[in-house]
Amino acid sequence: MKIFNFVKTIDGQRKLYFFNKKILSYKVPCKYRDLFERRFESNLTIEEIKYILEVQFEVKMGEKLNLSNPQTFNEKLQWLKLYYRNDLLTKCADKVEVRNYVKDVVGEQYLVPVFGIYNNFQEIDFDKLPNQFILKVNWGCKQNSLCKDKSKFDMKRAKEKFTTWLNPKSNHYYNCFEWQYKDIKPKIICEKYLDIINDGFLTNYRFFCFNGKFKIFSIVLLKDGKQYINFYDTDLNFLPVKQKYQNKQDYVPKIANYKKMVEIAEKLSKPFPHVRVDMYETTDKKIYIGELTFTNWNGTVPIEPEEYDYKFGEYLILPKN
Repeated sequence: MKIFNFVKTIDGQRKLYFFNKKILSYKVPCKYRDLFERRFESNLTIEEIKYILEVQFEVKMGEKLNLSNPQTFNEKLQWLKLYYRNDLLTKCADKVEVRNYVKDVVGEQYLVPVFGIYNNFQEIDFDKLPNQFILKVNWGCKQNSLCKDKSKFDMKRAKEKFTTWLNPKSNHYYNCFEWQYKDIKPKIICEKYLDIINDGFLTNYRFFCFNGKFKIFSIVLLKDGKQYINFYDTDLNFLPVKQKYQNKQDYVPKIANYKKMVEIAEKLSKPFPHVRVDMYETTDKKIYIGELTFTNWNGTVPIEPEEYDYKFGEYLILPKN
């Protein structure tokens, strides 16, 4: 039985219930607040980090975290964050260093062209950049700035954002202990702006792989400020799964290079118990690798219906060590 439950209202908000009684806020324990304030220290023990993850999971997922015998996909991602260590994770979570891994495993033709890599915003010579480009921080997600027209690019705002994102305390590790980000040296990478519009949607293809085998396919669809996420099996049959965003059930995938993408994803995922390989297909049918993600939505976004959280969890075989 769930201790906490989130109920989505008509206006899209999520209300938190405690044993079916609505509460306006969840007051985290003092122990959690004290430990979280110390998260930038290097002397937090495994047990202390475990406690932080347990509280975060309970607040966001509405149920207690079972690390002694994890069964769901989200539970197993927490286990990996806490116990799994592989230096290749750090290399592949780094948007700069992963390029060498992609080049060695599947070839550099699948790398998004890069205009520059910088240690800070001041190093960027915008006069040398094309009219369209994308700036990204190499150690996280949603830390990017899209430029469709350089003459309208808000340089001041971009500088403020990237200065914040490059701050060592902005490292994703210190929020939710995603270990793969911990030792990445922050940089800014400037990539080519890709035309990835398919059937009127900006599309991002996600291949969920487990021990080198592709099991779940997902498409992120963006249009007019609205975002959808669809899930499919490996044969592109729609799955009635929701995570964070609504489905677009009437959307029919038309992917010219689907089989080749599967092949690429399985090669890149082979060394890991789990990784989500993100790819793009441009309007001229070229394939590009977006990123390798090891903790999908940090493992703290509910998968609905819950049976699929268990189903996806069956695919993830945790390392014995």
